[in-house]
Amino acid sequence: MTDSTATMPATVAPATLKEWAARHDDLMVVDVRSGAEFDSLHIRGSYHVPLPLLSEHAEEFASRMGTRVVLVCQSGARAEQARKRLAAVGLAGASVLEGGVPAFAAAGGDVVRGAQTWALERQVRMTAGSLVLASILGGRFISPKLRLVAGGIGAGLTFSAATNSCAMGAMLSKMPWNRSASEPTAHQALQQLGDSR
Repeated sequence: MTDSTATMPATVAPATLKEWAARHDDLMVVDVRSGAEFDSLHIRGSYHVPLPLLSEHAEEFASRMGTRVVLVCQSGARAEQARKRLAAVGLAGASVLEGGVPAFAAAGGDVVRGAQTWALERQVRMTAGSLVLASILGGRFISPKLRLVAGGIGAGLTFSAATNSCAMGAMLSKMPWNRSASEPTAHQALQQLGDSR
């Protein structure tokens, strides 16, 4: 059943997405997480377009997307960034899945599970926490100036929360353990979306 005049809400609950998947053949679920996150758990039938790739080629991706688009990530933050980027190039009707892929899986949604890896948000917390702890200990036993690293990390986390962005997360997403052999190129992702229409 296709309704090209559908008005999409800003966010979608997991239960609603489950219902839409059963009722709408024009539904397009776009996962903007890293390759490793996508490989470990993703919604069956979703399209993998990592956020950096989508941001770089937003106009091209927006032109290939339909009228019923739901953007997903781990918690909703990266999907919201993708929604804003797509809205800036004219695709105003995309929605963000509340709670991300884990919430959809917890609600009994149809997901594909692979090898388990740490979510990017968890990696950011571990990295930031380790740097703060190391700088405090280094400040105590090596040089008091090392405590400035903890202050820098705190300032970065504050900026990240205020702007809903994460430089550390962007950096960690490029690490080898967060990339997979199935990481799509722009051409592959665009072709996949084009084939769905």
